Amino acid sequence: MSAKNHFSFADLEHWLNENRVTEIECLVPDLTGVARGKILPRKKFTEDRGMRLPEAVVAMGVTGEFPEEGPYYDVITPTDRDMHLQPDPSTVRIVPWATDPTAQVIHDCYDRDGKLVPYAPRSVLRRVCDLFDAQGWDPVVAPELEFYLVARNTDPDMPLKPPIGRSGRAETSRQAYSIDAVNEFDPLFEDVYDYCEKMELNVDTLIHEVGAGQMEINFFHAHPLGLADEVFLFKRTVREAALRHDMFATFMAKPIAGEPGSAMHIHQSIVSKLTGKNIFSNEDGTPSQEFFWYIGGLQRYTPAAMALFAPYVNSYRRLVRSNAAPINIQWGTDNRTVGIRSPVASPAARRVENRVIGADANPYVALAATLACGYLGMMNRIEPAPECKGDAYLGDFALPRSLGEALDLLRNEKALADILGPEFITVYTEVKEIEYAEFMKVISPWEREHLLLHV
Repeated sequence: MSAKNHFSFADLEHWLNENRVTEIECLVPDLTGVARGKILPRKKFTEDRGMRLPEAVVAMGVTGEFPEEGPYYDVITPTDRDMHLQPDPSTVRIVPWATDPTAQVIHDCYDRDGKLVPYAPRSVLRRVCDLFDAQGWDPVVAPELEFYLVARNTDPDMPLKPPIGRSGRAETSRQAYSIDAVNEFDPLFEDVYDYCEKMELNVDTLIHEVGAGQMEINFFHAHPLGLADEVFLFKRTVREAALRHDMFATFMAKPIAGEPGSAMHIHQSIVSKLTGKNIFSNEDGTPSQEFFWYIGGLQRYTPAAMALFAPYVNSYRRLVRSNAAPINIQWGTDNRTVGIRSPVASPAARRVENRVIGADANPYVALAATLACGYLGMMNRIEPAPECKGDAYLGDFALPRSLGEALDLLRNEKALADILGPEFITVYTEVKEIEYAEFMKVISPWEREHLLLHV
């Protein structure tokens, strides 16, 4: 846990002085996980302790478009009102690649009445964490984030390719867990680890995943809000480091045809504030009712949450039978074919791993949604289906197959809307409809290849 967790504004000023900071990057994550905000001189940041931006800045899609009609405008009025961004002192970190001493601080979004803007991603996760807090529970999470390194590509019509490593050659075969394959990119990862150390990011293990040029970084377990901040900052860090080594880092769910997709597996457990113990285990070490109810909640609500776990049209290309991604919501112990896995662990470390979530998901939204599913399971005492002890890929496909289908399920699930906030669900689904409509305007190479002269 970061030493800055209880930072006050006085502590923040002291930290800025110690690091001789002259500029501040004031960041707010939008719905896609992109960093929005302003860069302020140190003096102005100290005087203002925040800034104003249009509320709609956090409520637009990956194309930068806003819905021009519909329920979106019942929540975000056409007057384009301002929100006040208030810095969270605990999030301050140095920007290690900046030339001048520069800090970055993540901000929360407040409306004119001093209330959190309900559709800002950080607000949604705070809302869910507050529900756990009210029950005397501390949720604990640990993300595993996959991504691809690819050669620079400035033409969106050209397929992505693995980058050139130290040997002067690109990977042409899969190199799962290969140390030598990771070492091909030593200079890049030395920068990544150096940046992460200077930013005090909670990263643990780096491995080479199954795909050519595919990597995975694991985070130590911690509180959801702090870890969502770290994933948000880590994505930005890896992209920056890759650019400095003449390549791209991408968190697309399925960037390269024929290669496995990239996931953000999230391990989750619940600690009792009263006892300090994991409520997923009984005193005798056996799994508790809460453990099974949590799984039951994930099974019941994950299909409706898929638009949050798989937020883009590309996301659904990852969910392919027998290709390192789940196709259903079966659960099992030490079974990587299922959507909900229980790793082998001691009773104190008993946890549930959600393997459905894509690397392209907004970390705040994904964590809020998976915790919401488990919370509903425990509160409503939802029993899970029998454990899958075989190959879950032999079962039926039980997840939405497209963004359009997923959005319909999300809109119609009142229980999730009540937990995540009806304003958030309204804004999110409207924005995603705009993205889907934009995608449908594009004619793919497959259509030209197979339909041009054959239909």
